[in-house]
Amino acid sequence: MTDAPAPRPLFLAPPRRRRAPQLIIAVTLGLPLAGCSFDLGSWGSDDKPKPAATADKPAADTITPQDINSARDHATRGQVLAHSGKVDEAQAEFEQALTSDPYNIQALYGRGLIYQGRGQHQQAIDDFTAASGLSPQKAEPLVGRATSYLALDKAKQAASDLDEAVQADPNNVAAWNARGQAYERLGDKAKAAASYNRALALRPNDGSARSGLARTGG
Repeated sequence: MTDAPAPRPLFLAPPRRRRAPQLIIAVTLGLPLAGCSFDLGSWGSDDKPKPAATADKPAADTITPQDINSARDHATRGQVLAHSGKVDEAQAEFEQALTSDPYNIQALYGRGLIYQGRGQHQQAIDDFTAASGLSPQKAEPLVGRATSYLALDKAKQAASDLDEAVQADPNNVAAWNARGQAYERLGDKAKAAASYNRALALRPNDGSARSGLARTGG
């Protein structure tokens, strides 16, 4: 169903902070991540581990089956906490998951959504890039990264990600909607309208796609 920061300790659990009242998975553009969920099931369970794109990671042969299981448990708890609005606690669980297994896609993606909801778009891009590199046939990390690219006024990069996302998952409404907004930003009304039309074909009552189609004259 997304630009180089100063070095940062990527996998250390953050200091405890007062809980944010609600995680908002949207950017000020009004571009929702509809269809992007914290629940990624068994993503990456059969993938061969490889280095994520944004940080130094331990060698794959240092990660034990126990580490992988521990990471999976932390990532699952993080997903539950995120859905409950306990964002700080969710992020801490994702950090713990990545300490155990830096290749845990659920934790990378979930933390990326948290960063994105807080407006920390470069950090979100880093995590979505890592998740996409570990599971290149999945649309969700590409949609997530494109959303943050749009928030940073990088429509060309967003459009490239979204072209790839709709090829990976032609039935992803969020990808088509986001693609419409990216091409609308780029001034390509034909591609924008075509994207909104595809979104409406998949979800006829989608208000975002209808509004986009009205703007682009499709």
